[in-house]
Parts: sequence; structure tokens; C-alpha cells
Amino acid sequence: MARDSKRAVLVQPQQPPGDDMMGPSVRSARALLMLCPFGMTMSALDVWGQSYPSKPARMIVAFGAGATTDIVARIFANKLSEVWGQQLVVENRPGAGGVIGLESAARATPDGYTLVLCGINQAISAALYKKLPYDHLRDFAPVSLVATLPNILVVNSAVPARTVGEFVAYAKANPGKMKYASSGIGASPHLTMELFKTTSGINLVHVPYKTMAQGVTDLLGGHVDAAFNNLPTQLPNVRAGKMRALGVTSARRSEQLPDVPTIIESGYPDFEVTVWQGLCAPARTPPGILTKLHADVMKALAAPDLRQRFVEQGVDSAPSSTEAFSAFIRAETVRWGKTVRESGVVAQ
Repeated sequence: MARDSKRAVLVQPQQPPGDDMMGPSVRSARALLMLCPFGMTMSALDVWGQSYPSKPARMIVAFGAGATTDIVARIFANKLSEVWGQQLVVENRPGAGGVIGLESAARATPDGYTLVLCGINQAISAALYKKLPYDHLRDFAPVSLVATLPNILVVNSAVPARTVGEFVAYAKANPGKMKYASSGIGASPHLTMELFKTTSGINLVHVPYKTMAQGVTDLLGGHVDAAFNNLPTQLPNVRAGKMRALGVTSARRSEQLPDVPTIIESGYPDFEVTVWQGLCAPARTPPGILTKLHADVMKALAAPDLRQRFVEQGVDSAPSSTEAFSAFIRAETVRWGKTVRESGVVAQ
């Protein structure tokens, strides 16, 4: 009986459906709930999480096939599929710096069968676009970081610079004459160079491309002079001597290019950029499913063969707690918001 200051109101509970109207999973869940005194916090959806997943799931990747994010996604999806015994299908939905893929994931049914490989672009877009079709903090449930990797500063063979210091000196001697490539306004390669321009005091002209592959082609052809790009996609060209690597944006040197110094070592102690990917689910995904999902992700990321494949690509496995990942996303949002404001970058 519910009572307020004026009168007592008797609320008649609705008659629950008979067992003959429910499937066995619902009957089992209700039976367990009846065993919980005073309606304890276990819900039917938490119970169902114990058998999750019971069918194939999909993971949306907001960039095209062959991009670094896609490479990481497919390695990770294959291993999580093994852990599950169910297939995790990678679904590429590129466009608008990742906005299209993230919107699709935000609007998906929150049942654990649609996931998204979120990343640094998620934090950048929050500051770059005045209006987004989703709220990147409210509309997603962070699960764990998956991978981290650096960007790498590369130049073509015509640029007479073999160190970061020489590159800065050459750019200052030729203000506004050097061009740099990126995979589009607001992408990680773009914002990394804008951050470096602010840090070093140089003036370069931005040449955005639809894909970084197009930018690399023009870099090799001498049409642009430099670029920051994800390490995995540049490794083949650097190893083949087709372009020169000057520095990496991580706090420590890459195992794949141990002779290439960090930007920090090169005289910029506060310059560190970590490109990251993590697993998120739509908001309102049941807690029981999120708990099971996190445990399975930890198993996948701990697998020696996955770690080795990541290392071969210049990528580090980065398992984390849900709480730590959520805090990391918020910190990245603040950081890149500041960079966008200071650089004056405007989405087009």
C-alpha cells in the first residue's frame, strides 16, 4: 500500500503472465528473482548475461578497410570470437571522421550484439563539431581499452631533414611553403600535426585527403613534404627507404623502429600523442552483459598470439578496467578540445 499526506492509495499489481506464456529463459530468470529477498539487484537481464553471447555479434568500425583501426579491429575480433565460440563480425562504416559509424552504434539496440571500436576520433569530434547526432559520453558504455599506438613523423626524400630538430629548422626557414598530408580535417594525423605546429612554432600548409593512402601516395611523389600518420601503415614505406622517419609520438621508442627517437627525446618534453582504440557498447546495455563482455575482452587481450600480432603491427595491447577507460575518454576529450580551440581548426 502506498500512502501520501492526503490519502492512502491501494495499488493493485498487474497479474503476471502465466508460465505457459513465457519461454524457458524468462521462467528461469523469474524463478531466480523470486529467490532474492526484498527484490535484490539481480535482474533477469543480469542472469541472461551469463549465457552471453548466444549468437554472432557485430563490431562497427568507423573507418574503411585497411586503415589502422580496421587492422586492430580484425585481429581483436578474431581472438574474441575464439573466446566466445561465436563470431564477432567487423562492419566498416566510414565517413565524417568516424561520426557515421559512431552514430550507427549509438542508435543500435543495447543488447550486447552491436559493439563499436571507439577511438581517439571520438574525443576529437566532440570538440570539432558544434552538433553531433550523439553524445559521445552519454550514449556509449565503455568496456575497455583495446590497443594503443603512436603516430610517426615522416618526410619524403627531398626534404633535407634527418632529425626532428632539422625539420623544425627547415620549416622555420621556409614558413608557409611546406605542405603536410592528413586523412582529413579532425583526423588524428591532422590534429597531431596541428599540435606539433603549436608546440614548435612552425607554419605548414595542411592538405587533407579522403584517405591517408592518397596522402601517402602524394608524399612519396613529392607533392607534399611531410605527415604524421599511424605507425602501422607507415612501417612498410619506412623499412623500404621510400620515406624518412624522424620521430614517434609515444613516450618510448617503437620496438619496430628502435633507431627512431621519440618527439620527447627530440627536444619537446611535453609532446606525447597516443592513438587509441577501445571497445564500447550502446548505453543502456544490461550490466550483466557488460560484466561478461569485459571479462571476455580481458581473456582475448591476454592471449600471447594476439599480443604478438599487435607487436608485429607496432601496436600495444592495452587492457583496462571499465572505470579507467571511462576516465581516459573524458581526459582525452578535454585534451583534444583544447588543441582544437588553440589551433582554430574548423570542421568542413
